[in-house]
Amino acid sequence: MQWQAEGIVIGTRKQGENNILLEVLTPDKGRCLGLVRGGRSRRQQPALQLGNHLNLTWRARLDEHLGFFTVEPVQLRAAHLMQTARAIHGLQSLCAQVRLLPERDPHPNLFHALDVILDHLEDPRIGAALVLRFELELLNDLGFGLDLTECAATGTTDELVWVSPKSGRAVCKTAGLPYASKLLTLPEFMKAPQSRLSQDVQISKEDMEAGFSLTGYFLFKYIYEPRGIQWPPARDSYITALKKDFSDLKD
Repeated sequence: MQWQAEGIVIGTRKQGENNILLEVLTPDKGRCLGLVRGGRSRRQQPALQLGNHLNLTWRARLDEHLGFFTVEPVQLRAAHLMQTARAIHGLQSLCAQVRLLPERDPHPNLFHALDVILDHLEDPRIGAALVLRFELELLNDLGFGLDLTECAATGTTDELVWVSPKSGRAVCKTAGLPYASKLLTLPEFMKAPQSRLSQDVQISKEDMEAGFSLTGYFLFKYIYEPRGIQWPPARDSYITALKKDFSDLKD
């Protein structure tokens, strides 16, 4: 059995004295694992870092076997991403979330979104907006998509300012005002379809905090708590770093 694909490194583990167990996200094969012989060598180790984009060849005797990877670097982002705490925590958080996906289940939209995000993590505003859209897409691909297109109570598409924590549906200003203290804030930029989200989007600190509260609530409710999975501390560290960066920026 053999296939070739491009992939983004989302995890590595030592395997024996010289080998690496490599975990990648690919567009058509999804999240995959394979052994890299000699992966701990000086020649191969720089390529096998989180966030790097690789060309991969996977081989095994049978499809259900772990298999072996041979790799060729395409874009080595890791060294660049390691220059700021924000980018490091953002990268670690994204990789932890991608590992929630079932193995070998294709998610091409998430692959391409991750590829774009990793090129913009250094910019706090653009990176934060793209990560939030990624988390919405992740919820959707895992079967827990939020309906942010119309009000759950009235059906209107105007003045959608909250989200119901029970249903995950948007709520308009008129219908939600009596229950405002129990609802989650919906930032304006998160209402637009992902295809309309420009990489030049500029969001405020308030929108950033509200956005991560919104996606974090549903990630915990639908995925981490039911599965008994530990919440990724890197996500909290990423948000803490963003808050500092946003405070230092001039609106």
